[in-house]
Amino acid sequence: MTRSVYVTGIDRGDGRQVVELGVMELLTRQVDRVGVFRPLVHDGPDRLFELLRARYRLSQDPATVYGMDYHEASALQAEQGVDELVSTLVDRFHRVARAYDVVLVLGTDYADTQFPDELSLNARLANEFGASVIPVVGGRKQTAESVLAETRNAYRAYDGLGCDVLAMVTNRVARADRDEIAEQLDGRLPVPCYVLPDEPALSAPTVAQIAHTLGAKVVLGDDSGLARDALDFVFGGAMLPNFLGALTPGCLVVTPGDRADLVVGSLAAHSAGTPPIAGVLLTLNEVPGDDILTLAARLAPGTPVLSVPDNSFPTAAELFSLEGKLNAATPRKAETALGLFERYIDTSDLLKRVSAPSSDRLTPMMFEHKLLERARSDRRRVVLPEGTEARVLHAAEVLLRRGVCDLTLLGPVDQIRKKAADLGIDLGDCQLIDPATSELRDAFAEKYARLRAHKGVTVELAYDVVSDVNYFGTLMVQEGLADGMVSGSVHSTAATIRPGFEIIRTKGAARSASDRAAVGDGRAKPDASIVSSVFFMCLADKVLVYGDCAVNPDPNAEQLADIAIQSAATAEQFGVEPRIAMLSYSTGTSGSGADVDKVREATELVRERRPDLKIEGPIQYDAAVEPSVAATKLPGSEVAGQATVLIFPDLNTGNNTYKAVQRSAGAIAVGPVLQGLRKPVNDLSRGALVQDIVNTVAITAIQAQSPVPSPIPSLSEKATAQ
Repeated sequence: MTRSVYVTGIDRGDGRQVVELGVMELLTRQVDRVGVFRPLVHDGPDRLFELLRARYRLSQDPATVYGMDYHEASALQAEQGVDELVSTLVDRFHRVARAYDVVLVLGTDYADTQFPDELSLNARLANEFGASVIPVVGGRKQTAESVLAETRNAYRAYDGLGCDVLAMVTNRVARADRDEIAEQLDGRLPVPCYVLPDEPALSAPTVAQIAHTLGAKVVLGDDSGLARDALDFVFGGAMLPNFLGALTPGCLVVTPGDRADLVVGSLAAHSAGTPPIAGVLLTLNEVPGDDILTLAARLAPGTPVLSVPDNSFPTAAELFSLEGKLNAATPRKAETALGLFERYIDTSDLLKRVSAPSSDRLTPMMFEHKLLERARSDRRRVVLPEGTEARVLHAAEVLLRRGVCDLTLLGPVDQIRKKAADLGIDLGDCQLIDPATSELRDAFAEKYARLRAHKGVTVELAYDVVSDVNYFGTLMVQEGLADGMVSGSVHSTAATIRPGFEIIRTKGAARSASDRAAVGDGRAKPDASIVSSVFFMCLADKVLVYGDCAVNPDPNAEQLADIAIQSAATAEQFGVEPRIAMLSYSTGTSGSGADVDKVREATELVRERRPDLKIEGPIQYDAAVEPSVAATKLPGSEVAGQATVLIFPDLNTGNNTYKAVQRSAGAIAVGPVLQGLRKPVNDLSRGALVQDIVNTVAITAIQAQSPVPSPIPSLSEKATAQ
């Protein structure tokens, strides 16, 4: 039977969209096919469903999502009674339930619904659907005592109506009261009680929403600026020195359009980051002249300047009535909501209570969810040398809002802050370091000079080298000031990984006594003689690991064996059971020649070094992944037809194959993920998207958590022993 989760409430204004989004995130981690059902809907677009459809790539026909609109439901209940209404909605729910593994049900919203006992209706529908219930209680502008009483009463109401209550969520409570309320509720009810504080960024309207509501003209600004949250409103009237002192981070400045001094002053403050503002709203249908607008555009590129015909008083009345909404047009709010949900709710426990059936398939979305979840479970610090790059800043915002890891951004601090302000990005507690002025520069120069003394590097030369952001970031990792590094969105692969070769070195480069100790405790693995890479190829229903597609042009047999072993370890670390296919243009004993012999020799070396690994080679790609071909070419093989780790004989083959699969099969390629270094450093494609950067940082954090030990000695060690 389909397992369903019914998220409901007891009144308006509970902000339960945060919980609905969070539960959807949990379900899609576990299950491939998740359906959505909203029993009753108002006229107009359903903002939350549009967000769910866009974010989770739902293929569900929107016509099947809704039971009926409120007017139809009210008329049906009036004419034929509540039993007929419920029966009709149950029939429509089961049409969805039959098509999906699990269904998320979005309860009624208590807004102009004309139902005298809406709570009882939600409870009955949940029971008839066979759904477990998560009631949400709104706590905004309530005392702690009131919130506590309302939460307990809500539980008793749903439990008394026969509902299977999974957990209680109290939302939007005052931050100052959050811990006290959570402590008071702990153990007071037979189900978990989660308490979420009010988050101003969720209720803050975006500048775009303000422009739409007021019918404002956009005088200056771009899409990124319009997506900023207006966290406060500051009304201009004072002289400039006094006015500047009233500005607050993320505020929207509202001023008569003829006050050019306030416009320029506000944007200059934004440019300096003291403080960054959301934008400027001009009233009275007045707009400064072209010379002032040109100066404004140069001071704060992208920062929105809006114009409305009304004066400040009616404009203020409309502004204070606006509230931000989660929808497909506000992806940053969705990240904030999920970060809030994941911080204050024990997601692993809640997922166990849901008992959604696990899927045998591993979809790209499920893989990405698992990456973020794994990284969040044991937070590490990742250094991002490209701190002034817009994509890196957007990715940093996502990572910080979701609580995935701690971050250090490198670059001129003022430039980073200005770029973040221009993009409307809140970097929160992110650490910012300028390598050129950092107090660490002297110590890093001495460290690098010692490491490279055999190459004639002096302290003076090293002092210049370590001002490079990639060298500085790598030294932070080496010295334990960061757990991993991700770069490459604007730097070449060589510029990103060369410092790692020189400073961190491969797991086989254990030379000093301290290095040998590191090998003994599993931090360095002597079987990695080279650095190589893998891509996680996320296909529609599974994830494959491709190696090496980015680093080694023409590995010999021993290097190919090393790549295979490292790739298997990486696959296992990320939840992919390693079944290794050593690819060639022939399968089994059907072919000969130097290229095939290299693959055959590498396969035997892997079997010798790691007899526990499942491996087949040489083998052609079709025989490796297609069971019907495998049955003909290699019957009885435990790898053929079901390979998960595919090792290419050279870079030419690997790089072209991964790109062909990525483009032709619509696969998501996550990587390259470097392996073989003693501490994680990863390279980005210079065309990397924000989500690519997020995934790579999460992978790097996971690599830093628990290196997979390799108990089998390397070939060089075995030769030494003999």
